[in-house]
Amino acid sequence: MSDIITPELVSLDAPLGTDKQSVIRALAERVVAQGRATSAQELFDDAWAREQKDETGLPGGIGIPHARSASVTEPTLAFARLTPGVDFGAPDGPADIVFLIAAPAGADEAHLAVLSQLARSLMNDQFMSGLRSASTPADAVRIITDAVNPAPAPAAAEAPAATRAEARTATATKTKKIVAVTACATGIAHTFMAADALTAAGAETEGVELIVEPQGSSGYKALPQSVIDDADAVIFAVDVDVREPQRFAGKPVVRAGVKRGIEQPKQLIAEALAASENPNAARVQGGAASASASDAPVAQQSVGRRIQRWLLTGVSYMIPFVAGGGLLIALGFLLGGYQVTKDAANVIIQNSLWDLPTENITSPLGPIGQYLGSVAFMIGATSMGFIVAVLAGFIAYAIADRPGIAPGFVAGAVAVLMNAGFIGGIIGGLLAGFIAWWLGRFDAPRWLRGLMPVVIVPFLGSIFASGLMILFLGRPIAALMAALTDGLNSLAASSAGAVVLGVILGLMMCFDLGGPVNKVAYVFATTGLAAATQTNTAPYLIMAAVMAAGMVPPLAMALASTLLARQKFTPVERENGAAAWLLGASFISEGAIPFAAADPLRVIPASMVGGAITGGLSMLLGVQSFAPHGGIFVFFAINPFWGFALAIVAGTVVTALIVVALKGLGRSTKDAAAAEAAPAATVAA
Repeated sequence: MSDIITPELVSLDAPLGTDKQSVIRALAERVVAQGRATSAQELFDDAWAREQKDETGLPGGIGIPHARSASVTEPTLAFARLTPGVDFGAPDGPADIVFLIAAPAGADEAHLAVLSQLARSLMNDQFMSGLRSASTPADAVRIITDAVNPAPAPAAAEAPAATRAEARTATATKTKKIVAVTACATGIAHTFMAADALTAAGAETEGVELIVEPQGSSGYKALPQSVIDDADAVIFAVDVDVREPQRFAGKPVVRAGVKRGIEQPKQLIAEALAASENPNAARVQGGAASASASDAPVAQQSVGRRIQRWLLTGVSYMIPFVAGGGLLIALGFLLGGYQVTKDAANVIIQNSLWDLPTENITSPLGPIGQYLGSVAFMIGATSMGFIVAVLAGFIAYAIADRPGIAPGFVAGAVAVLMNAGFIGGIIGGLLAGFIAWWLGRFDAPRWLRGLMPVVIVPFLGSIFASGLMILFLGRPIAALMAALTDGLNSLAASSAGAVVLGVILGLMMCFDLGGPVNKVAYVFATTGLAAATQTNTAPYLIMAAVMAAGMVPPLAMALASTLLARQKFTPVERENGAAAWLLGASFISEGAIPFAAADPLRVIPASMVGGAITGGLSMLLGVQSFAPHGGIFVFFAINPFWGFALAIVAGTVVTALIVVALKGLGRSTKDAAAAEAAPAATVAA
């Protein structure tokens, strides 16, 4: 594998641009020119998307943009020595040594191991000084090749950080034992650099024995369980989920991103030592998700941000039940007629395809339509019946990981039993999550640890969370839900009240384009569908207003950027506008996020005005939606569809005109130039 880099892929002191975008693009073009990738643009986009997640600049003047890309045909390194250096986001200044690491999407373990070996070499001062003094591309290739294909003599070169650390134990007696896991999104570069940095820092720290398990794309060698059991603390320097985190259950843990493992290894070790002495330190729970990368920054998040994350986790898991169940209910109405709800349960129990119903036929398709409509409706209604429990279960999961799921689901089901609705589900999920998290913090004896996440925590968590819901909270919440429902029904019953409600919902849907306020309005609408009947049609009106308003922002941005005022939008925005037509038509409000991110003070207020008009007009026209998602593609579940379309068109046109007008006010040429220079990956991220 000595041809992973060739002299043609090396640039020594040649100008490749003044920013990292230009450098990455130039190196990608070199890779394509050598026949190692099929598209420079695709390789750049993949590397830039990785760069946007976390800048790849490292201390010591190093930049390592990297990506797995379907355009790459063979693993490749492209190297540049820059004079002057270019900023890649490192804390100590620009990078003069830059590697583009390009791996095929399906690279095998051997190739990935070679690329990973390069990443480790970047921590070697002799390797770096050799690259900085290389006089020809051939010299640079020789230095790099020697690094990625080391002599097979020492065994430590094949087993990474863990083996080297274990070897030290034969010559030194340490008083504190720490184990660490490193992992990055691609598993090629940062994973092994962090492992080496932690290992080196551990060797320099008196009284510490540190062993690292790098979890790279080329596989990983799991630490012996006896080593983990003897450890006093754990460091997770990861950007992705730790594999098999239950091995570390009960250990004091320090969580951080993988780059901190490279840049601040001594600080992480100091924090791990402090955690080992602190009985109240965070500990690894036994759940499979307990060591996820998303946990890493939680300690630095505000209370509000944590609550938002927990609630949005519950909503994200709930939406598939809502979407699937709601569309099945709509299909049931299409096949069996809107009266199918009256006898659907009896039909599916008493009849079959070879014994079709003969009485109370409400389907325009006759008995076969009645039966199939009943089947679709009951499956959908069953799915919708889970939504409060799923919401509560995964809110608890977000707080306490897997041990919180069972108590959360039970608390959500109890909320339904008590008629506490989605508010009861949210409160029940929070209770279950906090109780499960608290129980998981106990330092149980080793013989009991295996039972904690699967027996003890679910058992006690369900008793306490659901018991509190039944004994104290369920009835007050149910009374609150009844008052809210009555109030909304009274609003929806009058034309003026319905319009006001529609305006409020429209504003909420367009305020943050898929964020927490948008989700509150959506969850309110979808959970109400479960209580809708032929006599209580308010939930159908609310659902229509919410879906119509949520479609306005992307459709308006598409209209403004592709038809009304193309010259006021950058090429990237026009490309996003073309995609926003379909996203808006499908009721995906997030299609407007690229525009809002680039110009929030113009896009968001305009969207809110249009959303308010659409929500109010939808209510005024009495539009009902029997489906919770799908946009215009569930036209058969919207009545009247012409009213739905009219409300959307009105809001879309108004928003587009306002955006165009605002673009003409205070739009500086500097802003336009900056937007023009932004790559597509940035806007679409």
